[in-house]
Amino acid sequence: MKKKIIIACLAGFFLTACRDEFLSIVPETQLSSETFFKTQSDFAQAVNAAYVPLRGIYNDRIWKLTELHSDNAYYARNTLYGAVDPTENIADFAVPTANGVTSNDNVLQQYRLDYQIISRANQILALIDGIDFDATTKGNLKGQALFLRGYAYFELTRLFGKVPLHLVPVTNRQEAASPLATTEELYAQIEKDVTEASTLLFDKVKQEPGRVTSGAARTLLADLYITQKKWAQAEAVLKPVIDGGQYSLITEYADAFSTSTSNKNNAESVFEIQYMEGSAGYNGNYIYQVIPSPITANELRPITGTSNTQSTSQESNNIPTPDIIAAYETGDKRKDATIAYVTLSQSLRDDKVYPYIKKFAKTHALHGNTGTNFPVYRYSEVLLFMAEAANEQNRPTDAAMYLNMVRKRAGLGNTAAASSADMREAIFKERRVELAFENKRWFDIVRAGRVQEIIGAYGARVVANPKAYYFPQAAVPPANAFTVLDIYYGLPAVEAALTPNF
Repeated sequence: MKKKIIIACLAGFFLTACRDEFLSIVPETQLSSETFFKTQSDFAQAVNAAYVPLRGIYNDRIWKLTELHSDNAYYARNTLYGAVDPTENIADFAVPTANGVTSNDNVLQQYRLDYQIISRANQILALIDGIDFDATTKGNLKGQALFLRGYAYFELTRLFGKVPLHLVPVTNRQEAASPLATTEELYAQIEKDVTEASTLLFDKVKQEPGRVTSGAARTLLADLYITQKKWAQAEAVLKPVIDGGQYSLITEYADAFSTSTSNKNNAESVFEIQYMEGSAGYNGNYIYQVIPSPITANELRPITGTSNTQSTSQESNNIPTPDIIAAYETGDKRKDATIAYVTLSQSLRDDKVYPYIKKFAKTHALHGNTGTNFPVYRYSEVLLFMAEAANEQNRPTDAAMYLNMVRKRAGLGNTAAASSADMREAIFKERRVELAFENKRWFDIVRAGRVQEIIGAYGARVVANPKAYYFPQAAVPPANAFTVLDIYYGLPAVEAALTPNF
């Protein structure tokens, strides 16, 4: 019987109609885009899923590709581990790259996580307008998907320069192998997405905590404009964020960051990645990845406060450099809020005292399980963005007003910068200490066009004095350290094997 039906469909006048009907049948007992996206609740769940890769990005990857890949942080070499690993290659500016691709696994995982966001956002955006439910709620959900897609592409563009541009769901391998879009094409699409998002998203007082807001979209748009040196456009989108009264600086810098269980999405938070302690799978463990090691349980317990503290032995990364420590002015309250020290009795170094990132070292209940949120944008950065936009339009006096707001909170006096050139340098330096270890430094160096100047000199200091940069006696950086000073990473070699386009 089945054979007769198939033959009938393949024959004569009804060929096309039968084929269309046959291909439109989907399994009714399995979730798919055809069966799932039917209600407001379905789209809300899908938007939740589009946020999920951000937890992996901020816990595991982006800090390696930005902060560790700068003069703010380095790794503490443990010679017992033997060969240099892929994360150390990033810190050493020695990522192996050939013909525009790299085998570095950190690069691969970052790339894949960003495209997971894009894929999930594309699925939402392709279907949401075709389903009837409350228009305001629909706009807010659509705005979140647009923001997340724009943010993922902004991250990819700043890391790689050129990547495939997918705006609809990919249904097969051939569609996945798209040509590389230019940086200009990617920026134009990001602007389009985030501009639309800013008109659809709720503002902070109406939005569910943790979700992106119209203020977050405007801040992302300003970041995009400033990266492109579109200063007037940046100022225009930032003004409503500042004038709206929904954001403010927390009185004490140390209190601007969440604990493991509280102070989340506070008045200074424009957008932060959500983590939660416990067994539900929403936790992070960032501080365990960046704490100096080998560290005993007794040495770690005062930092984490856990009931089951365990010693750790690993290659330690994101260790604050002498350079960032020296960057703080005398009396800057941010220094002690950001960096603290621990003595490692088992260290192979003569000097067993190491700095660590205090601002994200919050006490919590169980070893390796934290709920500390990670800031993407804070209001202090909005003010520094506005200072930069004003200064680059030849208004250093206006720039000083915004810069001094940030400095006053840090316990510092007003800036001495008066000319636009001096103000530019003052803002550049202020961003370094205000946003230390928030994954901004590498992008700031790149957009300032100062990679060769800053990283070249930093690399020379590391090579000349390895002991100051946490190497044990007689240990030195690898011979290829600080030889790859490209402004973009190579595209992932594994992905290159699937496409002829890179």
